[in-house]
Amino acid sequence: MKILNLVFLGAFLLSALVQLNDPDPLQWIVIYSAMVVICGLQHFGRLRWYIAAVPVLICGVWIASLLPALNQGVPWGEVLGSLTMQNDTVEEVREIGGLVLVLLWAVALSIVPYSKAHNTQNSPKSANADQQNP
Repeated sequence: MKILNLVFLGAFLLSALVQLNDPDPLQWIVIYSAMVVICGLQHFGRLRWYIAAVPVLICGVWIASLLPALNQGVPWGEVLGSLTMQNDTVEEVREIGGLVLVLLWAVALSIVPYSKAHNTQNSPKSANADQQNP
């Protein structure tokens, strides 16, 4: 998980940098940079599940706003073919792909600290500590 997290950290960092020539760079730089910070927090063991859940919520709403583009019958050859700007609909479908990657990795990172926190609270060691300290 640590190596994969570092791979995603690097990918999100590069993604934030290449957005400088995008027509709408600010929101993409913010979301990718936030994921760089979240990956860094995970790497150093400082990530809390609710911090990683924020991009999940943001990406979920953002994806929902772009879903109408999928109903426009865009050929996948145009989406996956040339990376140049084809038209707004093709661009929106590509944006959904980027947001899905962010959402999935943010979900994965939010699950790890959440389960660690709950496993620590329910572990036999914490139960014994509670019994010893009434």
